[in-house]
Amino acid sequence: MDMDFFTVLVFGVVGAAAQFVDGTLGMGFGITSATLLTVLGYSAVAASAGTHAAKVGTTFVSGISHWHAGNVDKRVLLVIAVPGAVGAFLGAVVLTNIAMDGARIWMALILLLMGVIIIMRFGFGRNLIPPINARTRNLWPVGLIGGFVDATGGGGWGPVATPTLMTITKHEPHRVVGTVNTAEFVVAVAASMGFLVGAGDSGVPWLAVLGLVIGGAIVAPIAARLAHRAPRTLLGVLVGTMVLISNVAIIAKLFKLPGAVAFGLIVVIAVVGVWIAIRAHRRERTGADHTAATEIPADLDDSESHPDSTRVADDRPRTSGAATPR
Repeated sequence: MDMDFFTVLVFGVVGAAAQFVDGTLGMGFGITSATLLTVLGYSAVAASAGTHAAKVGTTFVSGISHWHAGNVDKRVLLVIAVPGAVGAFLGAVVLTNIAMDGARIWMALILLLMGVIIIMRFGFGRNLIPPINARTRNLWPVGLIGGFVDATGGGGWGPVATPTLMTITKHEPHRVVGTVNTAEFVVAVAASMGFLVGAGDSGVPWLAVLGLVIGGAIVAPIAARLAHRAPRTLLGVLVGTMVLISNVAIIAKLFKLPGAVAFGLIVVIAVVGVWIAIRAHRRERTGADHTAATEIPADLDDSESHPDSTRVADDRPRTSGAATPR
């Protein structure tokens, strides 16, 4: 088999899997792609630049899919996308000049806390940070910070924007996921421009980028539909679990933990997260079934919902069609 075709095929499968996660949970494509490219020996700049070049294609398709599925809040989209683009451009230029390991450790610790907060909220119904109706115009720092972290880390727009919006607002998970995914197109374009300005093509692996785009574009519409239909608690817990897994992996890499230790931590988090998600989903379904059973069907007529009136009507003398005397 031709190596070029094999490269496109492998990254196509990776792109499809990563986009499925990203499209349903609001995060995962950037971190998955950048991690794989780094493992294969590409520099941090090349890995991040390649990932964002691929995300230009995948987020375009994903954004359109979420838009048609009704998963996008247009006002929030505008407020986080524009600052996100600014942050991504600046982050790309910065990454080509200085190391950001210290900042990534700090941000990873913050995101770990966010993941715990989300799991507690959706998995156990406990709000460590009370949800508020944050004004849309005040959400711009989420975009600015998310874009900067995304460009400097090769991924991070989803792990920053998705859990933050879920924590400080009362938006439904599928609306947060759809809005964040759609805004990511603008962020990816700005980051790509920043890398071109800062370091040219930076040795970007274009065959890998092509595979990521093809695989991601095929799966994006399916993921967008599933995000809209997914149960609220299940989706929320899985998002929190993804945040924990992603940032434990980042911290393990930065602190050079043994691979077996890092893998063991990730497996434990994944298993516990799935278990919590299943329990929360069953509890949600049980509550929904109970609510449905106690509700009065809307199509009942007056005779069914008011038996007394039926009795009165039946007690009236019947005329069998005879004319009423004047």
